[in-house]
Amino acid sequence: MKSNGGCWKRRQAVLVIAMSWLTGCATAGFDANGASACPPVVEYSREFQARAAEELAVLPDGSTVVEMMGDYAVMREQARVCMSI
Repeated sequence: MKSNGGCWKRRQAVLVIAMSWLTGCATAGFDANGASACPPVVEYSREFQARAAEELAVLPDGSTVVEMMGDYAVMREQARVCMSI
């Protein structure tokens, strides 16, 4: 039987990219006493990001952590958009 794990990862990547693009449509933050309240976006060094990518790459297909990281990427992009308003 042929594995389709690569196909699944591509679909997941496309979903994350699409969600990132859609966050541009929801540009309004919420106001707290007249000021926009956005969550902070933590900056990670390139070395730290590379280590995280290596660790994610060795996780088994269907790992919940991989799905959670996709959600986290969307939330980070939403926070960036919120801060740019």
